[in-house]
Amino acid sequence: MWKLKIGEGNGEDPYLFSSNNFVGRQTWEFDPEAGRPEERAAVEEARRSFMDNRPVLKLPVIFYGECKGEIEQVIPPVKIGDGEGTTHENTTNALKRGIAFFSALQASDGHWPGEITGPLFFLPPLVFCLHITGHLEDVFNAEHRKEILRYIYCHQNEDGGWGLHIESKSVMFSTALNYICLRILGVGSDGGRGNACKLARQWILNHGGVTYIPSWGKIWLSILGIYDWSGTNPMPPEIWLLPSFLPKHLGKTLCYTRMVYMPMSYLYGKRFVGTITPLILQLREELHVQPYEEINWKKARRLYAKEDTYYAHPLVQDLIWDTLNMFVEPFLTSWPLNKLVRENALRVAMKHIHYEDESSHYITIGCIEKVLCMLACWIENPDGDHFKKHLSRISDYIWVAEDGLKIQCFGSQLWETGFAIQALISSDLCDETNEVLKRGHDYIKKSQV
Repeated sequence: MWKLKIGEGNGEDPYLFSSNNFVGRQTWEFDPEAGRPEERAAVEEARRSFMDNRPVLKLPVIFYGECKGEIEQVIPPVKIGDGEGTTHENTTNALKRGIAFFSALQASDGHWPGEITGPLFFLPPLVFCLHITGHLEDVFNAEHRKEILRYIYCHQNEDGGWGLHIESKSVMFSTALNYICLRILGVGSDGGRGNACKLARQWILNHGGVTYIPSWGKIWLSILGIYDWSGTNPMPPEIWLLPSFLPKHLGKTLCYTRMVYMPMSYLYGKRFVGTITPLILQLREELHVQPYEEINWKKARRLYAKEDTYYAHPLVQDLIWDTLNMFVEPFLTSWPLNKLVRENALRVAMKHIHYEDESSHYITIGCIEKVLCMLACWIENPDGDHFKKHLSRISDYIWVAEDGLKIQCFGSQLWETGFAIQALISSDLCDETNEVLKRGHDYIKKSQV
């Protein structure tokens, strides 16, 4: 049974550190002996029910049966029959019952644990990165892998694909990434629960093959060696050499935009490709509609599946990319500029990556950015401390529920606690929530940057 551990660091791990004694940290650990037999049975029943009712019950829930039972003993459920009106007493009792249940979910360190997941393109890049760096088995044991497979199978659509989100229609981006993830985890090309891989591959080929994957997918497939870097839109790292006083500078963009482009530009500038293994060669055959050597990468750069196209590229965007691809990039990668400019730009980009990693204790701003930064650190130095510190923080992003193991978007513990405290105070039941408010205040105080 999986157990949620709160506020724990690893005293034996020299690469794990915190400035607030790890308050708010949420990590999952598998313990086969944990829980009573009826609790383990309830968890398995919840999983079976979710899988059986997946088309209707899209969102997984967290079961707090023990808390619910304790609350019902103190405050009975409030039921209003036909013809009855609400009174001050039954309204107050309903509010007290809700507050008691919500308060019971508070963790010992004062925050409210919970998952912030849903997008189906979060998990595969982490698997890709660990596979490329040779640490997949070090991070994910047999129980982890079983839960990862459960999650992927759980959210496959009936047409064989995966949506951008667990509630959305199939798209090339998520379908290709999850198919490759299954193959890396050892599932055969026609295997998986309900022939998952066979159905997914058919969906991909019916929609033109992976040359129709959008830009982030083209980048990950280029990193893996299933796609060619020449078929991606340019992301020159030299942009980090531009002066910050310019009105259009990446340092002034939304933090998520900046933090995705930063490591991507490093990987693009390096043209990094992982080891071409027999599996990668098989995936080239499985996911393209024509032989890999015959693909027109220049044409593929502009191909996107209509299912993935939410807004067509404006003409000016394509003109900028074409200019960068046809004129700027060949110029920057030719000698001597590849030595004088490109290598300097890569050093500056890596300096920014290290700064972000240190500032966030290697959690980084979100799961997409973390995996890219972790891979960049490994490329710079596979045995370096930067990469090892990244490995120590992977568990911070893991959440396990009845639908399996998924990767969280980012940590929102302080955000959630702030809203929770405001809600409790607004209830005007401070006498009954005094200890809860104290713990919440202590957590907020310790979590200030």
